[in-house]
Order: sequence, then structure tokens, then C-alpha cells
Amino acid sequence: MTASETIRFRVVTRARFLRLSEAEQRVVLDELYRTNLARLIRALRFCDREAIRLYRATSNLFPLCDEPVGEQVIDALAPELGQVGPLAEKLGIRVVAHPDQFVVLSSETPRVVATSVHIMRRHARVFDLLGLPRSPWSCLILHGGKTGRSDELAQAIESLPEAIRRRLVLENDERAYSAQEILNVCRHTGVPMVFDVHHHVIKEGLPDFEHPSIAEMLDAARETWPDPAWQLVHLSNGHDGIADPRHSEMITVYPSAFARVPWIEVEAKGKEKAIAELRRIWPGAR
Repeated sequence: MTASETIRFRVVTRARFLRLSEAEQRVVLDELYRTNLARLIRALRFCDREAIRLYRATSNLFPLCDEPVGEQVIDALAPELGQVGPLAEKLGIRVVAHPDQFVVLSSETPRVVATSVHIMRRHARVFDLLGLPRSPWSCLILHGGKTGRSDELAQAIESLPEAIRRRLVLENDERAYSAQEILNVCRHTGVPMVFDVHHHVIKEGLPDFEHPSIAEMLDAARETWPDPAWQLVHLSNGHDGIADPRHSEMITVYPSAFARVPWIEVEAKGKEKAIAELRRIWPGAR
């Protein structure tokens, strides 16, 4: 989505969906999927006009596409969906996704793990249908999940289907998994690491974005990527100060070490406005 009304995606609630007959469900989903596909293409073209080369697709792009009717509808749209990947490649835009917080591969509850894998299968299948590569270039970004279960997380990763496993990357967070802990899991499993500097600062109680551990962790995370030129990091500011986990509207503070990062995903409520402002205040930012 954009901060303006330029790009918005449609949704349908499960409650409403289940009240419909099967024929009605098919009509509703077909219209919704076609609309969101058109808006996804519009979003890529918007990014191209704004010289934004990284786009995070919404995790609810095709709602209920893992329901029987949803699977039938989205399969029927496969030829149209498959145009997205080639378009993104032509425009030079990298497409990624960040599945929601309910995906916990390291959960103590087998049902939660099974549900998490199911959700990840859905995301991977959508990326396949969109014609996006099975590689960390088109990554699916996850947090570590349940604290203190690094071994279980690694085991879950190793058993994932190829369509998920080849796209999976892990990100540190401010509560459960520090940057070092996620780095260890990434090294063990061969999964790339997305270094989130804001999470790192909060987790370690650092005073600013210039602590030596930031540059050190940045370099260590780069080594986990199959191609260092694909390294992706997250940049955000706290709403009410550096220790606030809530994202601010704009980015006003950034680590100098990020000047040598090839891909920065800006996490700010201001979205494209925040990117424009960051470019204005950060000499040399592209």
C-alpha cells in the first residue's frame, strides 16, 4: 500500500465468505483476485516511476486462496498471474513478502507448526504463480518465533518444502531472538539473514545507530547470503525514541554502516513519503 490512496488492496473476511454459496464464493474471489492482481501491477509501475526498486507484497494479496474454491479460482488465473515476475524483472524491482506473526516454526505446539507451514506453502505457491524466482532474491521473511528453541527452529527449516526453503530468510527481533542468535541459526541452516538494526538496538539496549556491533553484525549477515549483492536489511525508527518498537512516520536517523548495503527495506508508516525524505537527508542514498 501507499501512504496516499494511490495503491490499495481489497480483502474479504472469512465470516462473509462462509455465508456465501459456492457459486457466490467463486464470483467474489474471481473479482477480488483480478482486482488485486491489477493493483499489484499498478504498484510495480508506481515503484518504477518513483525509482523504488524493492517492493514488499501484502501477505493478504489473494485472501482464502488455500480454500478449495480459492485454489480453483487462482489456478484459473495462472496465465495472468505469471506476467508479474517478468514485469518485475523488466522494471528491475525486487518483490519480497513478510508473512504475518502467526507463523511460528519454532512453536512448542505441533498444530501451530503445521499451520505455520501451511501458511508458508500458500505464500510460496502465490510467488510461484506470480513467476517469481525460488531464491532469496524473492524472499519470504520470518522471525525466529518461540524464545530458546533455536534447535527446533533449525529442524523445522530443514524439513520445509523446496518452494519455501529456497526463499526463506530469517530476521532478528527485539524480544525473542537477538541478531547473534538468528545469525547462528542462519549459519547452521544455510538460510540468509535480514539484519534489522532497530530491533538490534532495542534488544541490546544500545544508545544509537553507531554502536560498533551494528557494522560487525551487518558484515556477518552479508556472509549468509548466496550472493552478497542480494543482502537485504531493515531500517526503521522508533515512534517516540530509539527504544520504542513502534515504527515512526519518517526515517530521520540511520546507521552510517548502511551506506554500503545493497538493499534497504524501509519500514515506516509514511511509506513512499518516508523514502523520499530519507533520500533528501541522506547524501548518496538511491
